[in-house]
Amino acid sequence: MTGWKLGSAHLDDKHHRITQTGAMAQDVQRLIDFYKSPLGRIARALVREQIMTLAGNIAGSRVLGLGFASPYLRFALEPAERVLAFMPARQGASSWPREGPSRTVLCDPLEMPLTDAAIDLTIAVHAFEHIADAEELMRELWRISAPNARLIVVVPRRRGMWAQRDNTPFGTGNPFSGPQLEKLLRDHSFTPEAWRDALFLPPFQSGIVLKSTRLFERSLRVFGPTFAGVTIVRARKEAFPAVPRRTRIERYIRVPDLAPQTIMEAPPRF
Repeated sequence: MTGWKLGSAHLDDKHHRITQTGAMAQDVQRLIDFYKSPLGRIARALVREQIMTLAGNIAGSRVLGLGFASPYLRFALEPAERVLAFMPARQGASSWPREGPSRTVLCDPLEMPLTDAAIDLTIAVHAFEHIADAEELMRELWRISAPNARLIVVVPRRRGMWAQRDNTPFGTGNPFSGPQLEKLLRDHSFTPEAWRDALFLPPFQSGIVLKSTRLFERSLRVFGPTFAGVTIVRARKEAFPAVPRRTRIERYIRVPDLAPQTIMEAPPRF
């Protein structure tokens, strides 16, 4: 298929298994454990609900999940033309989905193994808050995005309760405020189109919280984003990049061309 070039995607042809790392990193194991927990399953359902609303009709689209987005991508498997899950090498990767060939690729998010304009929709979860160079990530996302492609970003809200506690993956990395995220997107030629908030319930693995999920979401939502745990935005790629990609300069070290030196005789002692 034109537009898709995986380069060194670290997948074998027969079983599509990840071959770069033998064991999963601790970070990805923590993510897996969280989404297996009762609070993790609830968080996934609430955030996925907003992502699906923002994604809209994705029939025939090429969809990329960036970071650890696999818990939110299953809805795209059937209608989309192709779905891939790119996971950062520092985080580690897990095979996804459980059935059929794996769609997981372990790579550097700043140099993704895709041709230009290859993606119609990117869903980034547990990605932006863990990237040291967010501007370079935006340049790379602009490069791989097709004309009018959409980008859905999920980030921990800076002053939200989920960002203040480290018992969930949303409490690690650098959280964002709404204006910070909007500026980052606009500065790199992505126009925000729609905003959503989610995870109004407290991030506690307690029975009263887990049994009253919808009550917390409905009652605290009336106060606006004050009690939200994450911010979700859908942006659309503009025609021309506002900031060009950085030029990577190769360094050359000049080595003098010297002939072998013979052993010098020590001067006589007097």
